[in-house]
Amino acid sequence: MKIASIDAGDGPTLGVRDDDGLVIDLRHLGSDVPTDLRALLDLGDQALAEIEERSATITERLDPASIRFRPLITQPHAVWCTALNYPTHVAEGNWEHPSHPPFFLRVAASLCGHLEPIVQPVVSDRLDYEGELALVIGQPARHVPEADAYDVIAGYSCFNDGSVRDWQRHTAQITSGKNFAKTGAFGPWLTTRDELPGIEDSQLTTRVNGRVMQQAKIGEMIFGIPTLINYLSTLCELLPGDVVVTGTPGGVGARQTPQLFLGVGDIVEVEIEGVGLLRNPIAREVG
Repeated sequence: MKIASIDAGDGPTLGVRDDDGLVIDLRHLGSDVPTDLRALLDLGDQALAEIEERSATITERLDPASIRFRPLITQPHAVWCTALNYPTHVAEGNWEHPSHPPFFLRVAASLCGHLEPIVQPVVSDRLDYEGELALVIGQPARHVPEADAYDVIAGYSCFNDGSVRDWQRHTAQITSGKNFAKTGAFGPWLTTRDELPGIEDSQLTTRVNGRVMQQAKIGEMIFGIPTLINYLSTLCELLPGDVVVTGTPGGVGARQTPQLFLGVGDIVEVEIEGVGLLRNPIAREVG
């Protein structure tokens, strides 16, 4: 199943993608169905499975072009982002190979949805793209063995970890450049785990104005999905709706010759086979 956080004109709701690419508004199922994906995940795996079955009873369909896609998890408890997790990205920056997964956090206000503008801040002209796979946690998880890591994942999504490079390098901690308002795109779909038992074989591609800038298999990550889940769940309890963003491959704009930063009118796409296509225009902050 593919499920999204949307607004079809009557306020926030959830939508399921049908086989023809149209969207089923879950509001039609009644008030017992949450309008927030994090709240739905809180109900457990069975509730998510039931949604897929019940959505098939709805006859009305929406054209995706007629709805607004919101960030997939609109109010996440935590968004854990992995740095330096592809060999090609480590090599292009001439960084030391990490011995443990390096993480930083993003806040909810830094996120935007599919087709919403990624906002270039007025204080910088060094906005960069980073296409990544996002994992969405489906159940409370603490001290998860690597062998059981996939059991706690509800599904997968696309993520663009937009980075304001000059602010990122103000200090040794990169968080400042990762949390400008609406610089991180997330969505459009939560593709449930059962649809992609071989996610490591999926290819991630980032395009800027149609030009391929990044491309890698998910399985090329330095720290694989089981390692990331084990490490984070040892650090703290992971909760339904938590997001683990798994890192970007080589090809970021800051490492191009000449450097390629994003500007008004550019279009960035992050596509992951079987997961979805996340597309965002670039706009300049007003103020």
